[in-house]
Amino acid sequence: MRDKGRIVLGLLVFLVLATFPIWYNLGSGGEVRSPELQRPEGESRCIEDVATMRTEHMQLLMDWRDDVIRRSERVYTSTDGRRFAKSLSGLTRARDGGSCMSCHRNKGEFCDKCHDYVAATPYCWDCHVEPRGDL
Repeated sequence: MRDKGRIVLGLLVFLVLATFPIWYNLGSGGEVRSPELQRPEGESRCIEDVATMRTEHMQLLMDWRDDVIRRSERVYTSTDGRRFAKSLSGLTRARDGGSCMSCHRNKGEFCDKCHDYVAATPYCWDCHVEPRGDL
C-alpha cells in the first residue's frame, strides 16, 4: 500500500500524455480544412453530386474497372441521366461526355491534393498513364 501515491501519479501522467493530442487540438483553435479544389473551367458539376464524389469516388472507380474489364460495359449513366466514358483518360469520349481527366486535367491540382491530405496512396497510376498538366 506504500506505492498507492506512485500508482495514482503514474496513472495521472499516463492520462495526460495519452490525451495530450486532444487537449492540444482543442486549445489551438485551429480548424483542419480539406483542400480547396478549383472547379474545372466551363464545368458546373461533376458526374455526380459533390458529396457523393468526395465519399464514393474510389468505389465508383473500382466499379468502373470491374464493369469495363469483366463485362465490357464502357459507358456510365449518372443519376441525372448524363453519360460518361468509364475511363481515367480525358481522351476517351462517351456519346454525351468525356470522363474524369477530361475535366480534371491537372492531376496535381485535383487527385494529388486530396490524396496527400488523407495520406492515401492509390494504385491507379501503376497501370494507367499519369497525365502531365493539361491534356
